[in-house]
Amino acid sequence: MPCGLHSTVVMETVKLNNDVEMPILGFGTYQIDDLEVCERSVSDALRTGYRLIDTAAGYENEEAVGRAIESSDVAREDVFVTTKLWIQDAGYENTKRAFERSLDRLGLDYLDLYLIHQPFGDVHGSWQAMEDLYNNDKIRAIGVSNFHPDRLIDLIVQNEVVPAVNQIETHPFYQRTEDAAFLSEHEIQHESWGPFAEGRNNLFENDVLVSIGEQYGKSAAQVVLRWLIQRGIVAIPKSVHEERIVENFDIFDFDLSNEDMNTISELNESESLFPDHRDPEFVKQLSEVEADT
Repeated sequence: MPCGLHSTVVMETVKLNNDVEMPILGFGTYQIDDLEVCERSVSDALRTGYRLIDTAAGYENEEAVGRAIESSDVAREDVFVTTKLWIQDAGYENTKRAFERSLDRLGLDYLDLYLIHQPFGDVHGSWQAMEDLYNNDKIRAIGVSNFHPDRLIDLIVQNEVVPAVNQIETHPFYQRTEDAAFLSEHEIQHESWGPFAEGRNNLFENDVLVSIGEQYGKSAAQVVLRWLIQRGIVAIPKSVHEERIVENFDIFDFDLSNEDMNTISELNESESLFPDHRDPEFVKQLSEVEADT
C-alpha cells in the first residue's frame, strides 16, 4: 500500500478545553532510538497523512523528529507537535530552560502541546512556567502525562490553567473507564499511550479483536485504534515499518457497532501492564533516569 494513499482523508479532530483542535490519531516515537530510523518513520507518517507527532525529551529523538518535519511537504501550521518535560527538569526555571532546549532540538518557533511527562518533582513550579509560556503564545496547549485523578485535581485546584490533555496508558486490557469519566468531567482530553499494550497479552492475535476485525476486513490493531477514537480518545500508535504506519492510519472507513464496542469492553482487566506510577520503587527508578539535555 503506497504512501500518500490517504492524502485525501480528512483527519478527525477533538477540540481541547481552550478551543485548540487536535488530531484524534497521531504518530508516536517512543523507543525509536535510532535517529535515522526515527526521521524516516516520521517522514513516512507525515506522507501517509498523520498530522499529530508525539515525542519527548526523554525519548532523545527530538532532533530527528524536527528534521522530518522540516523536510516534509506539510506546512508547519498543519502539524500538531507534542513534546514532554522530563522529571529532572521539574521546577519553574528548569522548565523554562528545558522548553527552550526542546524547541531548539525540534527546530520550531512554538509547540502545539507541552506535557509534564511524569507526576513527580516540582510539578507545580513546572506548571507555573508552562502557564507563562502558554500565555506568551509559545505553546498552544499545555497538559500532563501519567497523572492519576488525585494528582490531576491537586494541579487543577492550585493553578489557573486546567490541563488540556492527560496522556495515559490506555488499551483494551486497561481501559481506564473511571479515569475517562474524571477527565470528561473536568474537560481534559484523554490521550492513549501504548494503545497496543506493546503487544502484551498477545494483543495482535487476540481472538476477540481478530474476529471483530474479520467482519470489516481489518486487523486487530486497526480495531483497537477504531475502538479508541470511537470513545473520543486520542491515540498515538508507533511503528518503524512503513506498511504498518499506513495500516494504522487506515481506520476512517469503518465504524464498530455497539455490540463490538461492548464485546471489547469485556477484555478490560482494570490493571496496568506496565510498572505502576504509584509504586515507590518505580518512582525512585524514574527519578534516576537521565533524559536528553
